[in-house]
Amino acid sequence: MKLAATIAWRYFRGKKSAQAINIISWISISAIAVSAGAMTVLFSIFNGLEGTVLDMYSAFYPDIKISAAKGKFFTLAPDKQAAIGKIPGIALSSYAIEDMVLLSGQDEQKVGTLKGVDAQWFDVTHMDSFIVEGKGSLDEHKNYTPAVVGLNIAAALGADVDNVFSFLRIYYPKPSAKSLSVQDPEASFNSIAVKPDGIFRIQDEFDGSYVLTTIAAAQHLFGKPGMLTSVELKMKPGAQPTAIKRELRRLLGDDVKVEDRFEQNKTLYMVMRGEKWAVYAILLLVLLIASFNMIGSLSMVVLEKKKDMAILKSMGATQGMVQRIFLFEGCCLALLGGVLGIGSGLLLCLGQQYFGWVSLPDGFIISAYPVEMRLTDFMLVAVTVLAVGVLAAWYPARKAALQPLVLREE
Repeated sequence: MKLAATIAWRYFRGKKSAQAINIISWISISAIAVSAGAMTVLFSIFNGLEGTVLDMYSAFYPDIKISAAKGKFFTLAPDKQAAIGKIPGIALSSYAIEDMVLLSGQDEQKVGTLKGVDAQWFDVTHMDSFIVEGKGSLDEHKNYTPAVVGLNIAAALGADVDNVFSFLRIYYPKPSAKSLSVQDPEASFNSIAVKPDGIFRIQDEFDGSYVLTTIAAAQHLFGKPGMLTSVELKMKPGAQPTAIKRELRRLLGDDVKVEDRFEQNKTLYMVMRGEKWAVYAILLLVLLIASFNMIGSLSMVVLEKKKDMAILKSMGATQGMVQRIFLFEGCCLALLGGVLGIGSGLLLCLGQQYFGWVSLPDGFIISAYPVEMRLTDFMLVAVTVLAVGVLAAWYPARKAALQPLVLREE
């Protein structure tokens, strides 16, 4: 094994008699480097985009969410609320109630979602990082009902956090109303007036639909005192969601659903991960096509070293040893291309991470393409390049091993 590797290294470093062999070898190395570099860069960009999108969704998709298994509203006894907070791995818990409502502003109306939350909800979701105007909290001790609204809602309804007279009226059908009264439509609705204290900006899905207020005000509007639609939990760093979910199910039974962030939004996760692996498949195909250059280069080396192989066989070298020599040389070509590609990709990613070379158009919440490098991705690229190199080298290596021992002709 060591002798085969030594001979392969000498063949790899040595100057070839035909200049075309050197040219084809460097073409194959360059093609592998480009493919490996592209994989490295695109994987890192996809990781960065995934992390950015998931951070945006974290405001409305907590680490773990408890909701009703059937229907929309449920109750949670005080002893169970206390028990949830004592489960190892849970850092914070918050309680919320939400439903569709009619929002009314300055001469405009819009259907949206009112979400009533407690004071801890803002710590669970880090909503303060998405506040663009006003403050990201709900002070229940004021002489009005405070609210935090999405940017698009504020624009559509004319909400102004700096105007003390700027209020939104929110309507919700009365649970007891069986039909809409034509003479007095408002008699069929509960309503509250809220004053926006803050405006958040996440993305259109949330900015154009959500209004946040106190949980007491929302429960009063919905006519559901003491009821909830969700319990939202923040995990401690390093906590395992599987163990926490198992303990929550044991504590709460089958009347509720317990979902981690992936289960709350499976479609988003599957699409993002599917895109990443689709790109990997495309670049793998490019790498396989590039490997044909390596097959041609190694085939020419086999022809050039025909005499050397005959001499080695006459000295007792087996077919397996001859085959390993050219397999090792194929690995050398692939590894050199992989190292150059991964190294270049790493430098490009670091440059993007620290200097933001490629920027995003105005209107995005970030100024440049995000990059997140992961060791597992680098290892995957390296293994892929090496595997393709071995596959490309197998045919020339097998051909060299099966060549008959004919010294006289040489």
